[in-house]
Amino acid sequence: MVNMKTFMIEVEALCKIFRKLVTNASLNSKALAANNAGVIAKAGSSTDGIDRSVFRELLHSTFDIVTEETLMERIFCAWEKGYEGLPIRLEGWILGLSTFLKGSQAEKTAFCFRVYDLNGDGHITKDEMFALLRNCLIKQPQEEDPDEGVKDLVEIALRKLDMDKDGKDYQEAIAEEPLLLEAFGQCLPSDRATVSFLSTLQA
Repeated sequence: MVNMKTFMIEVEALCKIFRKLVTNASLNSKALAANNAGVIAKAGSSTDGIDRSVFRELLHSTFDIVTEETLMERIFCAWEKGYEGLPIRLEGWILGLSTFLKGSQAEKTAFCFRVYDLNGDGHITKDEMFALLRNCLIKQPQEEDPDEGVKDLVEIALRKLDMDKDGKDYQEAIAEEPLLLEAFGQCLPSDRATVSFLSTLQA
């Protein structure tokens, strides 16, 4: 059972962090516009919420998520925002961090699935796996087909994660083997980063 006092302290701290991130982004945007007459800041965009660039910096510096651009973009898109492409608003910020930091295995699995389902069709296809794994292997200059190793990796992943070839077994595979949760790239914070961030909420 969650202690209500602890819960309220954490929510208030998350609200303060959100307001600080939005305010800092707004100030940076105004300073950039003032220093460069050719740059026109989008009206209201910096005060609506946390945008992609602020979110990416937060993932990298606070949650130790160091991954390629494709996954960073997918994490932003999978976050609870209400509408695609919009900045993350306060409610989405709190709901997203709830899953990110304290989510159940099922919630984290659903989040990772949304990240890896590149086209949003409810399946992680062979092509999506290939796109996600493409940059994880170092290409050797002497290789005739540099993508051959990635194709082999995709086949191994398919055998483990899609037993009946319907593209729908990700959740079942993770329930059976939780270590496969981030098989296609890091999209959740490390345990160390989670503990560190949660401790700042109590300060």
